[in-house]
Amino acid sequence: MERFEVSLNTPAGEFSTSLEVPSGCVPITAIVPLLRRVSEQAQAVEEKKANDAGKTVSCKKGCAACCRMLVPVSAPEAFALKEMVQSLPEPRRLAILNKIAEARTRLAETGLLTKLTQVAETEQQLSDEQIEPINRDYYALRMPCPFLEEEICTIHQDRPAACRELLVTSPAELCQEMTKNPVRPLPAPVRMSTVLGMLWSKLVGGPTRLIPLPLALEWADRHAAENRASWEAKELLHNALDNVSRYLSEEFTSRQASTPGGSASPSRREERERNRDGPT
Repeated sequence: MERFEVSLNTPAGEFSTSLEVPSGCVPITAIVPLLRRVSEQAQAVEEKKANDAGKTVSCKKGCAACCRMLVPVSAPEAFALKEMVQSLPEPRRLAILNKIAEARTRLAETGLLTKLTQVAETEQQLSDEQIEPINRDYYALRMPCPFLEEEICTIHQDRPAACRELLVTSPAELCQEMTKNPVRPLPAPVRMSTVLGMLWSKLVGGPTRLIPLPLALEWADRHAAENRASWEAKELLHNALDNVSRYLSEEFTSRQASTPGGSASPSRREERERNRDGPT
């Protein structure tokens, strides 16, 4: 193992962390827990800033309204989830697989399964505008996550980055109807699922793919051959942190543009030039 000290500058402040990286070549799943840790620490800085401003995160154990939303996971996270489920004791593993099968059946009955499969397998880069109607249709089902049991996440330590990054400062009861109530989400300085998706895209080609959580294990099965590849661990971390830097740079610009007197977003060419020397 090699230890790396990483410092990041986020819109909410700076933080540093130590990451232990395996020596030699590793599968893509080896980088997932490292980036989750970076995401959590970046989110902690954002939460502290909110607390200092008199805002409090209202999310607590047992509050699972957001577990009815469509959760996007990157390809590396899908592979990691598959490995985690395979490692579970037989009764628990079968229970989860049965819940996933039930979710798949319901999605098929409502006509959403085909749309979600297309999202998971598309070779075209999808825009937020293309995904939003599917998000709303999925949320309308109020279907609990297959990993939810008695309103508690059963894979909390291994939950996707998107779940870790969704926090709100509005009253918890408003989350029961997110499309109608004035829910106030805590800004996420980095969307780590997107960062991991960008990393995977660079490694194997194709779009920055985000896979609907109910289809993640099935997708990982279909793409098992791709998961057998390995890369130099330090190079994976370097590329991942480069993507984090790019994301943070865009987040700085986005927040500046949304504040009074802020400048408009730069062109894509200017953005690429800026990202080359973004926060590290």
